[in-house]
Amino acid sequence: LQKLIHLLQATDDPLIQEQALITLSNSAAFSVNQDLIRNLDGLSVIGGMLSNFVPKVKEKALNALNNLSMNIKNQEEIQVFITQVCKTVESDPLNSDVQLAGLRLLTNMSVTSDYHQKMINSIPCFLRLLSEGTERTQIQVLKVLVNLSANPAMTRHLLRAQV
Repeated sequence: LQKLIHLLQATDDPLIQEQALITLSNSAAFSVNQDLIRNLDGLSVIGGMLSNFVPKVKEKALNALNNLSMNIKNQEEIQVFITQVCKTVESDPLNSDVQLAGLRLLTNMSVTSDYHQKMINSIPCFLRLLSEGTERTQIQVLKVLVNLSANPAMTRHLLRAQV
């Protein structure tokens, strides 16, 4: 895992980055690896890939963070990327793989109310995606909205959102 994280930092080759991210994502299926990746500063390295201009690399980084977000301690570190993920969801092409990967990560990050405040500004976007997206996009958006709606503090923001 340490070598993969170092490789991710050391290369500019999108194909190598993509493969390293896929391997890290698959490794995150095991809780011991989730802790190791966090302890090796892998979350910030993977999060750094969110600003990559290659859509496949960005998608794989979102997928890796999604798998890593199943761990509460990892969520504490991943939460710094929520605003960036929301912007990615808003700006990426409708129904793109990157947009769906971002929505999946936001779904996991919104299971508890800890980070709902960071998603408030994206509520109008979520509602737009709900009306304009394909069924796959709509399902992912609904998961985020259901999680947000479980928090009474979000009611006002959900009902006042301009669509």
